[in-house]
Amino acid sequence: MDIEERRLLLIDDDESYREVLARSLNRKGFAVNAAATVDDALGLCRTHDPEYVILDLNLAGQSGLNLIQPLLELAPGARILVLTGYASIPTAVGALKLGASQYLPKPADVRDIVRALLDDGIEIPEFPIGDRMTVQHLEWEYIQRTLAEYEGNIAATARALKMHRRTLQRKLAKRRPGAPG
Repeated sequence: MDIEERRLLLIDDDESYREVLARSLNRKGFAVNAAATVDDALGLCRTHDPEYVILDLNLAGQSGLNLIQPLLELAPGARILVLTGYASIPTAVGALKLGASQYLPKPADVRDIVRALLDDGIEIPEFPIGDRMTVQHLEWEYIQRTLAEYEGNIAATARALKMHRRTLQRKLAKRRPGAPG
C-alpha cells in the first residue's frame, strides 16, 4: 500500500497543536481527519475507518485511555499511537495493555511520530531517571489510571480513590501539574 493512501485519525483537544500536526502529517502523505472531542473522534472513526490513530492522553480533562477500546471496536486493524505531554511508565504500560501500538511523550518530532506509526515493534519509552515527578503529577497520573480502570465513571472512580465525587471533578477539570496554559 502506498503511503498516500494511509488514513489517519488525529485526536487532540489542543486546537493549534492539532492543526499544525495535521498539516505536517498531510505533507508526509497521510490523509488526516482531526477531532477535538470523544464524540467527534468516534464519529470520524465510524465514517473514515482509519488505519492509524494518534490519541492524546488528556482530552479536556478526560483520559484518552478510555477511548482506546471503542476505537479498536470501530477500527480493529488501526494502529493507535498515544501521544502525550503526561508521559510516565505506568500510563505507557496501561495504554499498551489496552491495545495501543505505540506511546510517545510530547514534544515529539513529526519524523518520530511517523516512525512510531509505521513501526511494527512495541516499545515502552525510556524516561530519564533524573526526571522525578512532583507529588501533584503523580496524583494526576494515579487518578487518570484509576479513571481508565473504571471506564470513565467518575462516581466509581471517586469511591475507589476514597474521594468525594466533586473533589475528583475539580481535580479532573484542572490541567495536569506542570502543563502549559
